[in-house]
Amino acid sequence: MDDTKNAFHWGPTNPHPLSKMRTELVWDGKYDEFGNRREVDVAACAMPMQKIETVDEPRQRAAAAGNLELFERQLGGKKRDDFRNRLIWGDNKLVMASLLKEFKGRIDLIYIDPPFDVGSDFTMNVPIGDGKETIGKDQSTLEMVAYRDMWGKGTDSYLHMMFERLRLMKDLLSEKGSIYVHSDWHVGHFLKTLCLEVFGEENFINEITWHYYNKMAPVSRCFPRASDRIISFAKSREGYVFHQQYEKRDKPVMQLKRKFIGGKAINARDEEGNVQYQLKEDKRLDDVWRISMLQPADKTEYLGYATQKPEALLSRVIQASTDEGDLVADFFCGSGTTGAVAELLGRRWIMSDFGRFSIHTSRKRLIERQRKLFDGGQSYRAFDVYNLGRYERQWWQKDRLKGAEEEHRRVVLEFFKAEILNSPPSPLLHGRKAGSFCHVDGIDGLFTRDEARAVAEATVQAGGREVYCLAWEFEMELRQHCLALEAEFKIKMKLVPIPREIMEKNRKSPPPFLEMAVLEAEPVVRTSGGKKSLDVKLTKFLPSLAEVPSKELEALKERAVKSGFDFIDFWAVDFDWHPGKPFNHHWQDYRTRKDRSLKTVSDAGHTYEKAGKHTICVKVVDVFGCDTSITMEVTI
Repeated sequence: MDDTKNAFHWGPTNPHPLSKMRTELVWDGKYDEFGNRREVDVAACAMPMQKIETVDEPRQRAAAAGNLELFERQLGGKKRDDFRNRLIWGDNKLVMASLLKEFKGRIDLIYIDPPFDVGSDFTMNVPIGDGKETIGKDQSTLEMVAYRDMWGKGTDSYLHMMFERLRLMKDLLSEKGSIYVHSDWHVGHFLKTLCLEVFGEENFINEITWHYYNKMAPVSRCFPRASDRIISFAKSREGYVFHQQYEKRDKPVMQLKRKFIGGKAINARDEEGNVQYQLKEDKRLDDVWRISMLQPADKTEYLGYATQKPEALLSRVIQASTDEGDLVADFFCGSGTTGAVAELLGRRWIMSDFGRFSIHTSRKRLIERQRKLFDGGQSYRAFDVYNLGRYERQWWQKDRLKGAEEEHRRVVLEFFKAEILNSPPSPLLHGRKAGSFCHVDGIDGLFTRDEARAVAEATVQAGGREVYCLAWEFEMELRQHCLALEAEFKIKMKLVPIPREIMEKNRKSPPPFLEMAVLEAEPVVRTSGGKKSLDVKLTKFLPSLAEVPSKELEALKERAVKSGFDFIDFWAVDFDWHPGKPFNHHWQDYRTRKDRSLKTVSDAGHTYEKAGKHTICVKVVDVFGCDTSITMEVTI
């Protein structure tokens, strides 16, 4: 059969579809099934954030010691203004969508250092105790899943992830703002093309080469890779801020002295007409930045964080593209270098990251920066720590579970590898695992003392001897209360936080379900001159070990029981805590790379203005970045 009569004949009167296509970067997910460009659904992503901590270390140090009035009178001017910087834990797509209502068109500079290597190994060694010993720390399961989703379809999924975020960043930038995107040879060419599409070719500013000349590269069949790329774009070509930067020359040089006449630079001459020269010790900075990479031997700046960038690099970016008081943001903040430098240079900042360890590292670093600025007589700003917390769960319940509480319990029990009880002996007992009952608390609930007693009673009435209590959040100091319930009812109660990882789309493998960390402390009351002051003594800590590699888990369990304090990296006290209010850092102590010592008794000497009953909250963060808190009541 001859099909030539039915064949298409492409030509001037019937052009081939490909002949009309324009040049563009296309990836799977850029267009929908109807050929329409997919945009970011901001309305579905925006949600309120929870303020969980307030940090004004110098002021709270003074308040805890009863010297607040003196502080306000003599040193209150050290705070630059009332703006409170923000450190946010959460998916940066949700974070940025949530910031748009307040900060659309208000951020003057964005620097991001997103992941750009599909084969990267993000495990790291963290020191414990005196620092002579280190242990491996895995990514949290949530980070692993996010990274897998980022590269699940290779470059396609990575580009779609970055397009959505760059689009939100453009909306957040002010008219004088600019963005710096850090990358290397893996995806730098893709990211530049993507940025050209989002911000426009007319707004391209620079492609900077960061040459880290001190990197030790392995011998291979190519020239050693010793540079990254940083591409910069303006929100608007006309109004963006740029301050020329200079660097010292290796050797001073003699240059012709120039002066401007009629808009032209001409050679300067003396009265006798001789050309004048001048000694130049610095030179205008070009687009090749020669800044050494951080090394473990650096005792002043290096934190041991895998992707940490030197402060000198961010200092150039921030000084070149902002004025003092401008707002700087970093939505892949890692170890918090952007915020630390912004604080030093008098800029306001917002930072976010998906990793809990990143938030902990940044928080500790910014507290240290506050202390040093204040003690050196320099200005600083307070900052707050936020997360998306239960709002993420509400979104998950609405979007994935269609609002069904029974579906929520089914998902949790299946991931927990427990049997679902179709005819339970009590409405409070939802499953069974290895002979133990399972209670799954509500998706937007707080597992309280009253609920714990009710579950204990239901377990006993059903003839059980042990019960797992799975919940998203637990009332503070609940473990101590459960110890009393165990003694009263002769049962075992295991408090197990539900991992956030189960909210990940298309997740199949169960994340680890580990019992809560154990923390115990007691108040220390001192009397001097008829006046009482309060401190806190840590008496016991047993970490959760949720992010320890499986091969090390058993050995570390034994070590944690024997010397749990070695696993504490940071602890803080709020001497006047109130339910539903953010944790207020009145006092902290933490380990650094240079100083591995850690106080187990606070030295705040906190005094109360009013006599009566007060609640103290103690927060401990372990070397993996996981935190746990307890409360205790004191009467003064």
